[in-house]
Amino acid sequence: MWPVFWTVVRTYAPYVTFPVAFVVGADPQPVEEEKSISERREDRKLDELLGKDHTQVVSLKDKLEFAPKAVLNRNRPEKN
Repeated sequence: MWPVFWTVVRTYAPYVTFPVAFVVGADPQPVEEEKSISERREDRKLDELLGKDHTQVVSLKDKLEFAPKAVLNRNRPEKN
């Protein structure tokens, strides 16, 4: 009996599974798409930019004080 049952199921499987898959796949409620990582990053960066005052910037003179020594001078011994 079981071999006959499995033969019938195997033979008519496409006729049974297609309507089931069609009903499951045809979801009437639109699914809201999740934002990608890059879109969320861009939104976060825009929010950060909106909160800043762009007229207050560090002057170039202040930036030069913290500049590291030249690369070529790093290995030379300091003269006393």
